[in-house]
Amino acid sequence: MLIDTYGRVATDLRVSLTDRCNLRCTYCMPEEGLQWLAKPDLLTDDEIVRLIDLAVTRLGITEVRFTGGEPLLRPGLVGMVERVAALEPRPQMSLTTNGIGLKRTAAALKAAGLDRVNVSLDTLRPDVFKTLTRRDRHKDVIEGLEAARAAGLTPVKVNSVLMPGLNDDEAPDLLAWAVENDYELRFIEQMPLDAQHGWKRDGMVTAGDILTSLRTRFELTEEGSDERGSAPAERWVVDGGPHRVGVIASVTRPFCSACDRTRLTADGQVRTCLFAQEETDLRAALRSDAPDEEIARIWRLAMWGKKAGAGLDDPSFVQPDRPMSAIGG
Repeated sequence: MLIDTYGRVATDLRVSLTDRCNLRCTYCMPEEGLQWLAKPDLLTDDEIVRLIDLAVTRLGITEVRFTGGEPLLRPGLVGMVERVAALEPRPQMSLTTNGIGLKRTAAALKAAGLDRVNVSLDTLRPDVFKTLTRRDRHKDVIEGLEAARAAGLTPVKVNSVLMPGLNDDEAPDLLAWAVENDYELRFIEQMPLDAQHGWKRDGMVTAGDILTSLRTRFELTEEGSDERGSAPAERWVVDGGPHRVGVIASVTRPFCSACDRTRLTADGQVRTCLFAQEETDLRAALRSDAPDEEIARIWRLAMWGKKAGAGLDDPSFVQPDRPMSAIGG
């Protein structure tokens, strides 16, 4: 079990497979990209599967989410999904992706055992997409979403970040489109995880702003806390149902007290929080032939020291050195 001093138990493992991405989203990284991790620093497929196996069979993990960077850039992804699906007990498996490669991989991922996907899409307007991501790939994301739905990777969740002056007027249009296409839409407040450290709390589009905008066209009924559980998204029933919309208010309505996540970076570091300044190295233990019992002990100790909250409301908050692309969403 991965428990901390506040009594929270981590059952959800986020595994970053690569720090690389084929988009350059303005809220994540600079236009020229970043200095990527060297290949020897990355965990191998076997090392990743071994750590997931250990987490599932010894540490109580029941859900595994593959993230990046962009996880579809990882050549061995389908094989890793197949191997994790064979574990006993079998964890629930999902994938967070920008959707560009889903059209060609969705069916194979489903056949390998992936349960569902989260796809990032911030706008319905191709020109705005190009401005936000610095790439002309809007059509590829739409086709990737359609392929995921057709393959049965459901519920297909769509994650959207609204940026002032670019797409902050699109919330109602995005929800109408999601309802029409049977996607579950979740808005995410912009977080301080950009490589260029340009995030500013003043002027960001908040959960309150998003809900006010949505209510100009939809009737929203809030779900109860029992329905939410430890999920990061607060959810509302749209026009009486059955569709729902979520808002992840990491900045203005933090949910740290119910957090059930542990994170593994692409180079084998345990992170207790997206905003953590500290990491715990598992790669060194793996490559020094440490037994599973020792690796599990290191992981437990790392999670025992998890802080009460992210500290975003603290004036002394310091943004993490690693950008979101290197941590995993």
